[in-house]
Amino acid sequence: MLNWFKRTLAILLVMVAIPAFAINMHDPYALVKDAATNTFSRLEHETDKVKTDPNYLRTIVREELLPYVDNRFAAYKVIGKELRNTTPEQRDRFVNAFTDYIVATYADALGKYNKQTIQVEQGAMPADQKEVSVKVDVVESGKPDINVIFQLRKNSKTGEWRVFDMVAEGISLLASKQSELGGAIRQKGIDSVSQMLEEHNKKPATFVGS
Repeated sequence: MLNWFKRTLAILLVMVAIPAFAINMHDPYALVKDAATNTFSRLEHETDKVKTDPNYLRTIVREELLPYVDNRFAAYKVIGKELRNTTPEQRDRFVNAFTDYIVATYADALGKYNKQTIQVEQGAMPADQKEVSVKVDVVESGKPDINVIFQLRKNSKTGEWRVFDMVAEGISLLASKQSELGGAIRQKGIDSVSQMLEEHNKKPATFVGS
């Protein structure tokens, strides 16, 4: 299951990245579509550099992905009810460690990218919704299509949309981390989990794509 989920990430997580031109963050459908087009293009043009230095994948993710992901919101959702028992310093440490963990996970997944075709759902700009789902189909010759839903939430102050979760074949990335890391926080404490993530993040990236 883990390998399948990583393969799905390899194809899909690049689709919430920043392109070479500004993305319209006030339209979640346009955000996903434009980000997908431009991120695939960048990865294809920089494949040689990534092959030489797989850790460059993390640079791509950090520069191209994070500004369009609500990583603090996702991190707080992972902490869950234990949030009230943490200090601001503990929360900041966990958010930083969790963000680096996501960067490392996404970078490893990105390293398995193999020029798949993406079909992004088109929809009308939501008027009063605070959350919206954007469906994406990943098409690869000779294999069944992969259906993915990106969950985006709207910032009530700026009106901008950001991704906070991805659901692949019914499996929520956020929910899986809530179960895995949230349970560990309850049992071992947030400092222990932050340290565990920090150690994990030191592992080098890999690239196995074409």
